[in-house]
Amino acid sequence: MQDTDSHLSNADNIPKKFDSISKKKEAITDQQVLIAGGGHVGLSFALLLAHHGIASTLLEKNSYPTISPTDDSARSHYLDSRNTALSRRTVQIYQEIGLWDELQSHACRIDTVQISEQGSFGRAQLNKAEEKVESFGQVIENAWLGRKLLLAAQQEPLITLIDNANVTTVQQQADSVTLSFNYNDEAENEQQLQASVLVACDGRDSTVRQLLDISTTTYDYQQTAIVGVVETDTPHEHAAIERFSPAGPLAVLPLTDPEGDGNDEYQQGYRRSVVWVCPTGEETRYLEDDAHFLQTLQQAFGQRAGKFTAAGRRGAYPLTRVLADKQVEGRCVIMGNAAHTLHPVAGQGFNLCMRDAHVLAQMLNAQVLKGADIGDAQLLKRYEKARQTDQKRVIRFCDAVVHGFTHPNPAIKLARNMALLAFDKLPNIKPLVATYAMGLKS
Repeated sequence: MQDTDSHLSNADNIPKKFDSISKKKEAITDQQVLIAGGGHVGLSFALLLAHHGIASTLLEKNSYPTISPTDDSARSHYLDSRNTALSRRTVQIYQEIGLWDELQSHACRIDTVQISEQGSFGRAQLNKAEEKVESFGQVIENAWLGRKLLLAAQQEPLITLIDNANVTTVQQQADSVTLSFNYNDEAENEQQLQASVLVACDGRDSTVRQLLDISTTTYDYQQTAIVGVVETDTPHEHAAIERFSPAGPLAVLPLTDPEGDGNDEYQQGYRRSVVWVCPTGEETRYLEDDAHFLQTLQQAFGQRAGKFTAAGRRGAYPLTRVLADKQVEGRCVIMGNAAHTLHPVAGQGFNLCMRDAHVLAQMLNAQVLKGADIGDAQLLKRYEKARQTDQKRVIRFCDAVVHGFTHPNPAIKLARNMALLAFDKLPNIKPLVATYAMGLKS
């Protein structure tokens, strides 16, 4: 989990026997779930399981910070944070588990989506009033989201958190799966946990996926995403701006101001999250030279966002598509970036992971209510099959946008601009696309 860097737990307070939940509230089943990877997806999945009364133990290789419930409201990085666009479906999922009220103060709704290409005539716009929706989604600071997810997990009796845990082996038996781990790569501290099912949410370079000998299909976009926060002299008015340039897709998203609710009708926010995609090898100057970065953004966006006046610290992330060749192996499920790491265009990756997590939690709950084995291989294979349509659609869409809007052929450029105009003008197309983009239909 990238926004956590201090210590929470140690070897002295980790239960030696995983099959004991005497200190927990009563679970609806003795069957338990192991989760490898305690980032946003892993924590969210553990909270979804707890919502259904299913206990889990979550292992994270990094150190978790200690968070006080009474000291979690200050925003410490005004221009220095990564952000995520949450779809309406993801917001609904957090509402289901009673967490959205805690998240909303640092989330900023998207009322309009503006799409255009630099130096071309094609443009389109989605408006929440026309589509009769409350919003198209919410933009939230990653640090705030991670903080609230971790705090909720720390306070949830059905979730056991173990940090500084390095997974070393995974062994499957007929009726269980056993995971071995140690603390801080110290082999003498190795311990074992056993459960009915193991869910790996441990990232693009997943250790569990490798231990299960699950291969991947990868594609290097030869692009690097420059991610950060900027400030403009014009209020964002809750507009998300998608802009396509010869270098790659760009996005400027609305953010909350340092104080106040980003959904306040009267708040005029000037902070914006930016994702700038450039060819790999050109990222250094964008990272180190604020003036050059702001000038480049200004040239790409024109006056659509006003004048870019300030830039915070930025991060660079090489863009590679990584797809696990299978997402289920016996009693083990591969989820999150371990299953599919996508291009950030259109902000679909995390939202797809959340839909995966929601579906699996529901299926495990239904299995519990029937008194059946939650690690049953046929059940997990049904989950894998059930998620294929949504996953393939999102993957195809992301790749089509990336390749379609960076292709230099003049005929293709004309076709995509005509397509943007058609999308903006033809009836019935916008509602369909908006519904998919919001994650309400998969």
